[in-house]
Amino acid sequence: MRDPNQTGYTPKAIAGVTPHQRVLADRRAVPCDGEVVGASGHPRVWLRIVDHEVTCPYCSITYVLRDGAGGDGHH
Repeated sequence: MRDPNQTGYTPKAIAGVTPHQRVLADRRAVPCDGEVVGASGHPRVWLRIVDHEVTCPYCSITYVLRDGAGGDGHH
């Protein structure tokens, strides 16, 4: 059964489960392949930051939109 908090295109971080690893992003579309974690990684996925942050459903790295960034025209 899927966790309802982790479905959709912008999974939400879960307190006590999601690591505290946060990466600042300059664009709303960010690639993640898990290499920031230092492990073997995972297949590269593109995540879209809709509000202020997005959490990778594979490795739980949270990407946070830097203040003043994100003017990429939603592309």
